[in-house]
Amino acid sequence: MPVLTRLIPSPVVVDISRGALDDLAGLLADQRISASGKLAVAISDGSGRVLRERLAPALPGAHWYPVADGTLDSAVKLADDIKGNRYDAVVGLGGGKIVDVAKYAAARVGLPMVAVATNLAHDGLCSPVATLDNDNGRGSYGVPTPIAVVIDLDIVRQAPPRYVRSGIGDAVSNISCVADWELARDVRGEKVDGLAAAMARQAGEAVLRHPGGIGDDGFLTVLAEGLVLTGISMSVAGDSRPASGACHEINHGFDLLYPKRAASHGEQVGLGACFAMHLRGAREESLLMAAVLRRHGLPVRPEEIGFTADEFVRAVEYAPQTRPGRFTILEHLNLSTDQIRDAYADYAKAIDS
Repeated sequence: MPVLTRLIPSPVVVDISRGALDDLAGLLADQRISASGKLAVAISDGSGRVLRERLAPALPGAHWYPVADGTLDSAVKLADDIKGNRYDAVVGLGGGKIVDVAKYAAARVGLPMVAVATNLAHDGLCSPVATLDNDNGRGSYGVPTPIAVVIDLDIVRQAPPRYVRSGIGDAVSNISCVADWELARDVRGEKVDGLAAAMARQAGEAVLRHPGGIGDDGFLTVLAEGLVLTGISMSVAGDSRPASGACHEINHGFDLLYPKRAASHGEQVGLGACFAMHLRGAREESLLMAAVLRRHGLPVRPEEIGFTADEFVRAVEYAPQTRPGRFTILEHLNLSTDQIRDAYADYAKAIDS
């Protein structure tokens, strides 16, 4: 008999609402993640300390572990510290770095992981990947999907607006990423998982076409849902392909060539996505994407994040080297330096006209 359904690795519970953090203990107990309340909670030195004071009375059985940074060393140290203490789960309370450190540590010691986001900066919150700095730069490590995701809109509002804007850029870039995936299918016969592609694309489209702004609960909810769905799409695909294309290669180009000047992940991939859509001839989509990103205060030209046009051209030229084996519009066109420069001039003229 043929298999008629498939199991999708996804969180047991996703709570995106105002005041969600106040019921964290009850949620974990109700979902049988931690009835005893014995938790290892990874926190940052900044907002994490403030939230610890707020949450500690409701989580008397929790042990709190400050995390210094988003490095592999910090993740290994956290795993060593919590090992053997018979915790029910590991909770990552903070931004992307803290969540990724907690994901890696939980995987290392074989415990379920709960992601509690304090900002919406990127789509790694619910992904099966931990991105950590190491001696060679930055690495991506496969980990289980979080068992629960909690996003308190009141807490997200308190984060600097640039974090929400970064998440917008990351979500919208899905549209370009899926287009690259489908290009790889058409040109090279690469298999595309239709469900994963649909989830990632619709997450991006929902954010792109929502009329609200970063101050609206409705928009923040759609953005949070989009980032969670993007993470699940990567679990479905078993790969980062639904949410990593030419735009992410360009982002890595910025990070590697200009490590001390790089902007946020979402700013760079949003800019990269606009340019990649222009390169593939999707001019209307590129213009719409640029207009929406501008409306939310994101950059759509490299000069807006402190790079010259020539530096952008260099990043685009270098980008394919950052993901060997990945096929996107950059690998397909294989443009020379002069051709990239001309394409950027056309792009800049189009979005400013």
